[in-house]
Amino acid sequence: MPNSAVLSRFSWVLGRMHSEALKRHAPVFAAERATYKSSFSILVFTMLSARTRDETTLRVALGLLRVAATPAQVLALGRNKLEKLLYGVGFYRVKAGNLLKACALLKNGRVPDTLDGLLALPGVGRKTANIVLARAYGKNTLGVDVHVHRISNRLGLVRTKRPEETERALVRIVPPKYIRTLNRDFVAFGQTVCLPRRPLCTECPLNEVCRKAGVRKQG
Repeated sequence: MPNSAVLSRFSWVLGRMHSEALKRHAPVFAAERATYKSSFSILVFTMLSARTRDETTLRVALGLLRVAATPAQVLALGRNKLEKLLYGVGFYRVKAGNLLKACALLKNGRVPDTLDGLLALPGVGRKTANIVLARAYGKNTLGVDVHVHRISNRLGLVRTKRPEETERALVRIVPPKYIRTLNRDFVAFGQTVCLPRRPLCTECPLNEVCRKAGVRKQG
């Protein structure tokens, strides 16, 4: 059980991240609002989001879901039409192929609620699976993407080189009550303040406690 000091520390950090990113209209919040009702929509959005800006992913994902909101409807589109609908996201042809294969494996249209079940789907890696489990099923899983990996190292919470290492390190130190929402808040903060190349350090509410590990230029 985390002690009160640890709980207070993470509550303070995540609270400021969330408030600042919300004020700056981080795209991930719009994506969460648009997809929360359906585990399939969460899966689709997360599969499409790799190497693509959330604004683009949201536009494309919602365009797809308006015409095909179930695995069966996606399969009925066929490869050519699906590729046209996904145009704009990174590697859209690869993602179209993976999405079709994944939809073919979804029995009764139900998205798996286990890590192994999700990892068995083409195009679904550990990050995607953990995000789906957290957002669709409320499980305490942590999806580590580029934002989570970058920011947790910058702050000095961890010292890791790969996302897999970051996930293991964070799970050891983050209180369970914050694990499920950590990805969303880190992503939101990474989209608006703790940018990849020129983080807005002088505007950051965590400026005084951040190690700024690896930061060369500030915005």
